Amino acid sequence: MERIGGWMQTYTGKRYYPVDPRADEVDIIDIAHALSMLCRFGGHCNRFYSVAEHSVCVSHLVPREHALLGLLHDATEAYVCDVPRPLKLSLPEYKDAEHLNWLAIATHFGLPFAMPACVKHADNAVLYAEQQVLMRPDPGRGWCVGETGDIDVRDVRIRCWSPEVAERAFLDCYNYYEEN
Repeated sequence: MERIGGWMQTYTGKRYYPVDPRADEVDIIDIAHALSMLCRFGGHCNRFYSVAEHSVCVSHLVPREHALLGLLHDATEAYVCDVPRPLKLSLPEYKDAEHLNWLAIATHFGLPFAMPACVKHADNAVLYAEQQVLMRPDPGRGWCVGETGDIDVRDVRIRCWSPEVAERAFLDCYNYYEEN
């Protein structure tokens, strides 16, 4: 079957078409490894901090029934990379590719296509905590991180794990959430 766009080789050695994703080509090992190697904020933080660690933090802040969604909320970035929010908002083609990849990921893991508000709130709470710990003082009027719901940002622990530790923690969370 003809595919759209080019393919990339994943960590596990598979072909993956980021603009023509298929659910059966999604792999948790590829996701964990790639996210553990991606630095948040386009690398503009004071030390390495991975998307994988961010995802683990989000998964710990949501109700148990949404923990896997919290863990995988940024899984698309394993296949389309992490783009900082301000840039992402002005790239409609990126958002389309990200959405297609989310549909493949959600289908693969049996997740809903829509992200519940609690995951968005946890994502914003972690973002706020990351800004406090990982960034220099805000040079402007403050970040607009969005609603954090009833999450206390002081409950977020930023540890700046190495890629190896972040990958293992991500996979451990995934295995736990899948088994329980």
